[in-house]
Amino acid sequence: MMPTGTHCRHGRRWLRSLALCVFACAVLAGCNSTPKRDPDFSAVAPADLPPVPSGNGAIYQAGFERSWFENVRARRVGDILLVNLVEDTEASHTNSASVSRDTETSVTAPTLFGRGLSFGLPGQSGSYNLSQSLGSSTDFSGDADNTQNNEFSGSISVMVTDVLPNGYLKVRGEKRISMTGGNEYIRVAGIVRPEDIDTSNRIDSTRIADATLVYVGDGQVAKAASMGWLAKFFISALFPF
Repeated sequence: MMPTGTHCRHGRRWLRSLALCVFACAVLAGCNSTPKRDPDFSAVAPADLPPVPSGNGAIYQAGFERSWFENVRARRVGDILLVNLVEDTEASHTNSASVSRDTETSVTAPTLFGRGLSFGLPGQSGSYNLSQSLGSSTDFSGDADNTQNNEFSGSISVMVTDVLPNGYLKVRGEKRISMTGGNEYIRVAGIVRPEDIDTSNRIDSTRIADATLVYVGDGQVAKAASMGWLAKFFISALFPF
């Protein structure tokens, strides 16, 4: 029969091995740089072609036509449109607030027949009158200044996901760029008018209605530039001081 001490040593070794395996899995998971697709910006399958009528004897079939002189502008579900990113915004905001409040309350000792009322405590010498006073002071001042300047340039191909009843096109797309140290994602979604698409099947991002433009990244570079959870707590409204 194995002594109890031997059992303890084997148990500690097993726990250390398990801890090392868990740590290694966590490190490998943190180093994973596989791009993560966002389903809200994923591509869609082109619209199905209508079934071919049988037995009508016609050469021309509606829905299958393709003109040699037609333009290449996107107009159907599944068509691709090139978006030129020409965003350049600048915003500035300044806020200043100052609040001050002083309160003072006093109650004089009441008198009865010309003499002030007082009372004494049992076991103590002397007397105390009924006059009271209360005072408080509050002072607050705050300043905030925010200036932002964003410039977004480049291009991205998006896909038509739906054709609205008025002929407008809902588009969305995502570009994923994998680099050393992380991945970069460019995502665009919105509604465009067919009249705003030029003859080369391009449109500026400023002509997209209900536009959503996202530029985010992941990996070690993005993590190094993000604020830690403890620092976020100290600047949040939960911090009481």
